[in-house]
Amino acid sequence: EVQLVESGGGLVWAGGSLRLSCAVSGFTFDDYYIGWFRQAPGKEREGVSCINPTDGSTNYADSVKGRFAISSDNAKNTVYLQMNSLKPEDTAVYYCAGTDLSYSGRPLEYEYDYWGQGTQVTVSA
Repeated sequence: EVQLVESGGGLVWAGGSLRLSCAVSGFTFDDYYIGWFRQAPGKEREGVSCINPTDGSTNYADSVKGRFAISSDNAKNTVYLQMNSLKPEDTAVYYCAGTDLSYSGRPLEYEYDYWGQGTQVTVSA
């Protein structure tokens, strides 16, 4: 059974940092892209970042470039999203997702097949 489990969300002041974790099981970690997505209240889900654990290539949405960093620990089957300089507009439920085939190399929702349950991130001004 494929499982992706997010953790690390919480409440933080603007300018602060959080690190999200996505623990993956049920598929060969090295063969899958892992992406982070977020959905703010009243808005559509958007792609934040993704990583190819095989070669370490990454991609970021423009809104988080320079502030967020995605990484993977292949030994632990875990992907991280380090979020720095957080802003109130980063408030959302954050989801990780997996796919074995990404033509774009970008966090595009329709390319991802497996999803976690989400973790809430709230940034207070």
